[in-house]
Amino acid sequence: MNTDTLTNEVIQLHADICLGLADPRRILMLYAVSESPRTVGDLVRELGISQPAVSRHLKILRDRGMVNASRQGANVVYNITDHRLIEALDTLRDVLRDRIVYHASLIDVSK
Repeated sequence: MNTDTLTNEVIQLHADICLGLADPRRILMLYAVSESPRTVGDLVRELGISQPAVSRHLKILRDRGMVNASRQGANVVYNITDHRLIEALDTLRDVLRDRIVYHASLIDVSK
């Protein structure tokens, strides 16, 4: 495998993770399943999203290796696969907060 092929594969994996984070509902789901395992029904009730939509979003997260599913009796329970995803999301929130503060300071200065 040459270096260009490996670089392209890593870039594609990076893009796949970003795609998994590209919808606010999936971010909410990641936070929820990071706190404790959740079923589709749990996420429907907590997030106010339809069952088909929850299932579609979970499939995207599963396909990207961000959540895993395990059967517990009659239920399928979802867990986050790596808590560093939450650390990354928290870091992005910090960046966003700093940008908001910066833009707010520009508005205050221009008065």
